[in-house]
This record gives sequence, structure tokens and C-alpha cells, in this order.
Amino acid sequence: MRRIVSFVLIVLMSICFIKAQDLSGLYQVADFENVSVKAKYSPLIGVSAGRSKSGGSSVPGTYIRAILKVGGTPVIIPAITESKVLRNIVKNLDGLVMTGGEDFNPLYYKEEAVPDINDIDSIRDIFDLILLKQATDRNIPVLGICRGEQAINIAFGGTLYQDITSQHKDSTIRHRQTEPKEQGTHLVSISKDSELFKILNATEVSVNSFHHQGVKDVAPGFRAVAYAPDGIVEAIEACPNRAILGVQWHPEGHIAGGDTTMLKIFDHIIKQAGLYHRAKELHRKMLSVDTHCDTPLEFKKEGFDIGRRESNQVNIPKMEEGMLDAIFFAAYTAQGPRDEVSSQKIVQKIDGLIDGIYTQVEKNKDVCGIAYTADDLVRLKSEGKKVIFIGIENGYGIGKDIANIVRFKGRGVNYITLCHTKPNDICDSSSDQPEWNGLSGFGKEVVKEMNRVGMLVDISHVSEKTFYDVIALSSQPVIASHSSVKALCNHDRNLTDKQLQALAKNGGVAQICLVDLFMNKDKSKASLMDAIEHIDHAVRVAGIDHVGIASDFDGGGGIIGCNGSNDMINITVKLLERGYSDEDIAKIWGENFLRVLSAVQAAAKK
Repeated sequence: MRRIVSFVLIVLMSICFIKAQDLSGLYQVADFENVSVKAKYSPLIGVSAGRSKSGGSSVPGTYIRAILKVGGTPVIIPAITESKVLRNIVKNLDGLVMTGGEDFNPLYYKEEAVPDINDIDSIRDIFDLILLKQATDRNIPVLGICRGEQAINIAFGGTLYQDITSQHKDSTIRHRQTEPKEQGTHLVSISKDSELFKILNATEVSVNSFHHQGVKDVAPGFRAVAYAPDGIVEAIEACPNRAILGVQWHPEGHIAGGDTTMLKIFDHIIKQAGLYHRAKELHRKMLSVDTHCDTPLEFKKEGFDIGRRESNQVNIPKMEEGMLDAIFFAAYTAQGPRDEVSSQKIVQKIDGLIDGIYTQVEKNKDVCGIAYTADDLVRLKSEGKKVIFIGIENGYGIGKDIANIVRFKGRGVNYITLCHTKPNDICDSSSDQPEWNGLSGFGKEVVKEMNRVGMLVDISHVSEKTFYDVIALSSQPVIASHSSVKALCNHDRNLTDKQLQALAKNGGVAQICLVDLFMNKDKSKASLMDAIEHIDHAVRVAGIDHVGIASDFDGGGGIIGCNGSNDMINITVKLLERGYSDEDIAKIWGENFLRVLSAVQAAAKK
């Protein structure tokens, strides 16, 4: 149907050109696609512009036509350095194509220029690097072409050959061809385990070559996936954890000559952009909650402000970039001495951390607010604000006075993690030798009091015996605010399948935690894909109604592909790729947890 519409539109435009002064005919063409037939969404693809000698911005038509051929809507981004303007453009994009052009200033990778370097445009360098940062901060899918691939490599910490001919030992390949861009002049070999191989379904392709610079040291988080016969890197990617692909050749040039193989590269960026757009739309309408971070520990840093894009993992700008609605700030304390004096000091410390949360939120009340209930979250999101919930990590923080539970509840605390890495007066920890064989007598009274006042009992960090004591005793559903799956990673902090099933039977929820040690035995390789596997497994074992997400950011959380609140949308993209429905994703991101929160609070009012 869309092809027919396009054909008719071309015909009408041709008629219009014959009658160049027929204004009504021109407007008829412009209005033609305003028909009742619902058209497929066309992802909005930003295209980085080059600069003309007069300072204007331009993009070769081959890029635009390639994007149009695969169903995208191209938008030329002017080569400017005003970051606020670029941010307003970027936040509306679904994908980004970084185009070819001049050499990069080697000072960006801490090298002095060699004699054979070509022209450098300092304005375009700044433009490209700001544009890339703002796009990748939001995890927008990116395709880099020639200079665009080099820009990606520099932006993430890699280096370049400034001049391949003088700096690379092998000169058998001519990387600056004189033949037309439609013509390939040398072969590249492609790794079989790469995303690029999946895209092209080939281990070898013929490519054009219009560069004298190239990737030397590949940036951290990326890998080289294609090489020329002389060993020069021809493609890099951060896939599957991030949707970033760079190629050294010009696929849009091949496409202009009728090549259909290279069209697959543009088709890939459109598909990734479509998924990203779906994820954005889903985040706009659902409620997303990260149930654990340790950001209050950052407040002691001089001048720290959650309203600024600080270097830590959680702040309001990063939540906005990742489209995360709400997060639990944990008032955390490590386990210490349990005498009366020490216990009272810890209670004061917890009060101080909660004071810090309120101070930070008050300082940024135009963009965030404290939530006590699910209804507060709904209201604050409707006001365009990010939402802060409060929890206490380690029941040691209530001291020896059970009355502190109701007092902290009055201060907005919605859960208490019963212990941390050592036993306390309440229970045994999963990370140390048992003292109580589960819950202590005091601990049993704590659980009952939390049920009574409508506070969530959090069993992350507790021993397996403590877990089952809580499940047997609690009159309300309980949560694991930040724990992962033991069947996939044998760590004491993770939950067995039997525990997941017991938690589901209890009506509770397990919030899968993004700590590398909980995700993968080789923590250096722990990635977004591991997190998705943990979510998948928990869903299969406990059911879709009993799984959620927690980051533990600013307290040890963070994995490849998801290392800050701005990266949380990547989880949604991967769940969509796995075939999860919008409804199921909404459950995982917030509905399950908020159901339990509301049930526990409602029971306390009866």
C-alpha cells in the first residue's frame, strides 16, 4: 500500500513540475499523504552535517536517499556547537548517522599532528563529539560512516592512524581510491560472531575506500569486527550491549549505484531506531521504578547536586535521558558494633541520610519530588517530575528500638532491608556465618511491626534460613529489593529457583540487580545481555507478575551496556527484542513492585 502511495505521489509531483506555477496542484501533492490509511511509523534519523567554506551545513544526497530507501525520515543536523540547541534536536531522534569528512584533530586522543595530516575543521570536531556524546548518553542507535566511525572511536577513548601511508607498515592496499564511490576497490573480512556479519550475512565484501586515516587502538567497550587485507580496521561495534556500529567505507555510495547488500546496513539502523522509538513510547506511558541505589552516599561530596549531570550513576539528568521515572534512594549503613551507644549513633546516621535526601529534593523541587505511595508517583510523573522513594538498607539502622520503624515510616521510608553482609540484631546474613539460625526473636517482632505499619520487608542480603522464616511469618507480600538469580550465577546474594517460587507464592517480587558479581562469575564480562538472561529466568520460574529491576547504582551496580540511570532504557529495548509485550514490560518495570507496595500499605490501613 505504501509503495502504491509513493508511486502515485511521484506521478502527482511530476505533473506538478510540468505545471511549475500551479500552486494549488503543489499543495494537493503536499496534502496527498494526509489520507485515512494508517501509515507505518518512519523512524526519525539525524544526519550529521559537514561545513561549507562559508560556514553553512550540508549533507551529500546519497545519505539522505539511502535513509529514505529503507523507510527512515532523515533530519539534517546543522554543524553547530551550541550544546543546548543540539540537545533539543537529539532528544527527539530515534537514530543517528555520523557522516564522512575531514581529518580529526589528533589532540583529542593526545597526539601531536603528523606532517601528512589533512585539513582539520575544529568547529566540526566539536560538533561531532558533542553530538555523539548527547546521542549516546541517551543510547540512541548510531551508525558511523568513514569519519563517523573514527569519531565514535575517538569519543569513546580510542586512537587513529593520522596517515595510514606513513604510519602503517603495510601499504599494499590503496585506501584513497580514484574510482567512483559506487565501485569497490578492496575486500574486507568480517568476523562471524559480529553483528555486522548478521546484518550482511557475509564474511567478505568488496568496499570502496576514501580515507587516509583509520582506527588504530579500538575504544574500550568496542571491538574490531572487519579488516582490510593490510590489517586496517574497517568496522567497529559495541553490539549487542549498545546499538553502535561504525564502518570505514561508504555504504551509501554503493547504494547509489544500486547495491542491495550495503542497503542492509541502513536497514539495520532503521530497525534499531524503530525499537528505540517503541521503547521511548512505552516509557512515556508506563511507570518505571528502580528499587535500589546508594546515591545518598554521594551527598557528602562537596557541591554535589542531583539536579546536575554529575559523574556518579544516578542524578535527575541521567534519569531523564534513560526515561526512568522513579528510584529508591537507600539510607545505607554497614554493620558495626551492636552496643547501645553504637546503635544510637547509627540511628542518627540514618536520620542524617534521610535529611540529605529531603535537602537534595527540595533543592530541585521543580524537577523531582518525594513519593510515599504509587499514587504520588503517578501525580509527580504527570507534573513532569522525577520521583524519589526512600528505603533503609540494613535493619541495623533502626537500632534496638522497634519504635523507630513507625518513626521512619513517618519520614517516608517504604522498605527496610533486614540486614547487610553480617548478622545484626534482626537476622542472619547470606554473606557470613549464622548467629540466629534465621530471624532472631527481635527480628520476628520487627517483621510483624513492619507488616502492621505498612512497610515493605526486604529480604535481599538475608540468609536462606532467614528468607524462609520471613516468608512463613509475614502476613504481607515481601520483596527482594536487589537480588539476582542463583541458577545463572552462584553467588550468596542471589535467589535459588525454590526461593523465587516461594516469593511468587507469597505474592512478592524479586528485583533483578545489576551488580556484575551477581550477573556473571567473570565480572569483567558482566553485561546487559546477562541482565536480560536473569530477567528471563526469573520470569520463567516465578512468573511475569513477580519480577522487577534494581540497579544498585552508586553502591557497586553497573554492567557493560547499563552503567547509569541513562542506560536503563536499554533494558526495555532488549526486552522488546526478546518479544516481551508492552504489558509484560510494564509489569517488570514497575507494576509488579507497585502492586506489592500498594497492597502492604492498604493492609496497614484496615
